[in-house]
Amino acid sequence: MKALVKVAAGPGLELVDVPDPLAGPGDVVVRVLRTGICGTDLHIDSWDDWAARNVKAPLVLGHEFVGEVVEIGIAVTGVRVGDLVSGEGHLVCGTCRNCKAGRRHLCANTRGLGVHVDGAFAQYAVLPQENAWVHRDKVDLDVAAIFDPFGNAVHTALSFPVIGEDVLITGAGPIGIMAAAVAKHAGARNVVITDVSEHRLDIARKVGVDLALNVATATIADAQVELGMSEGFDVGMEMSGKPVAMQDMIANMSHGGRIAMLGLPAEEFAVDWSSVVLKMLHIKGIYGREMFETWYSMSVLLQRGLDLTPVITHKFGYRDHAQAFATAREGKCGKVVLDWTEA
Repeated sequence: MKALVKVAAGPGLELVDVPDPLAGPGDVVVRVLRTGICGTDLHIDSWDDWAARNVKAPLVLGHEFVGEVVEIGIAVTGVRVGDLVSGEGHLVCGTCRNCKAGRRHLCANTRGLGVHVDGAFAQYAVLPQENAWVHRDKVDLDVAAIFDPFGNAVHTALSFPVIGEDVLITGAGPIGIMAAAVAKHAGARNVVITDVSEHRLDIARKVGVDLALNVATATIADAQVELGMSEGFDVGMEMSGKPVAMQDMIANMSHGGRIAMLGLPAEEFAVDWSSVVLKMLHIKGIYGREMFETWYSMSVLLQRGLDLTPVITHKFGYRDHAQAFATAREGKCGKVVLDWTEA
């Protein structure tokens, strides 16, 4: 089969022939239909310091995908050949304290599909049956391909109640935009999203945010004035990993406000902890998805009319992967999807 592979340590990927994957007793083999390109894939492609520390070549990349089950292991009971499935890319140990308590998203031994084991940028992929989310209702294939980052957005957006609340989201990348759409769909009063990219702010406007704010020309305090707010934001979602974004968020939170932090900073930075204490703020770190309550919520949100199609802005055949990666790296896009159904 064809697969997009990091063949050796260093920059670049190659589309090469590799053996078809085999199903273990508890595994399913999936014919991949669509995949999404993630920031993690860009890191591995460029072979930055993080990739050099965490990735061992050769490796098939990719962890955002949807496909059709074509083979199941002898111990598989919950998935059938012919099922349409998206993949949960976090592979957990099943034996640690958190796994045994049903808190699998907190497993300290998590491995990543397409990071530590071969992933889904290929015509076929294999994963444990527990990691295959079967779509029981009709779903757009491009949307199903990005259930992994959609899950990050839902996990973040629903970490705290948002009904009737004023919500601030810093970082209008695809996950931030999806989180904004979820918060608005779930009943938030005002949803404000910030960025310095007008292109991405325009995408955010298409999903119905109340204000898409370019912080290169305006401040979050300006947003409060424009929306008639007086006491700050009730819920914050930090998606950018930028120190100034977290600092501005803390400064603009209401007393008793709650912050969900998904953005991963590249460096240490100062935080006004006195404001955190005096405002009695609650800050929660978010990593991945709650398995599998978040996945249930994702499916229900789509069933009830949440529209994610504006977030998907580019689609390429898998043979055009170089152009797809270049588009994703340039940043003038939402989610970039690869189609693996071409001959």
